[in-house]
Amino acid sequence: MRIGLLSDTHILAGKKLPIGIIQALNDVDLILHAGDIYTPSVLDELQCIAPVIAASGDDDDGDTLLDKRVHPSHVLTLQGFRLLLVHERPSRLRPPWRGVSIERYDDTVTFSKQEIVPANYHEQPDIIIFGHEHRVVVQRLDDILLVSPGSPTLLNYRPGPGTVGILELESGQARVHISQLH
Repeated sequence: MRIGLLSDTHILAGKKLPIGIIQALNDVDLILHAGDIYTPSVLDELQCIAPVIAASGDDDDGDTLLDKRVHPSHVLTLQGFRLLLVHERPSRLRPPWRGVSIERYDDTVTFSKQEIVPANYHEQPDIIIFGHEHRVVVQRLDDILLVSPGSPTLLNYRPGPGTVGILELESGQARVHISQLH
């Protein structure tokens, strides 16, 4: 399963996603957006590529927060991996996870190739996908893979082409590839 990862798009209403984002994510099965979306039209554009799930960012408000794809956080099980999708890197990286605010995803929703199963948020996630920092992070901390895809539009808080990520889950392996946009 190929999952597109992005965060901190910071696209204002009426603006389109840069074409590089569309090209980088054109063959994914699912897209996870880790917040600071700004406008639901970003999610609509991404939805033309693959189903989208998003965490709300600290700069998101209005219609973005009302979008059914957006919640403060999501816990999902995909290909046997427990994923936590949030905007800010959790300060608590140890169980119990009861302090994490979680929206459980409806297990009746079926995406193109895989069924997304709600995970128990009391269990430690295998992978945490986050944003907010505008920098790329691919780091293993104990048994948790931490991934921030950076920002496709404001990497390191500099305007211009940034980065997106691809998370590949296959045969019990999780691999992350970060792509620099042009």
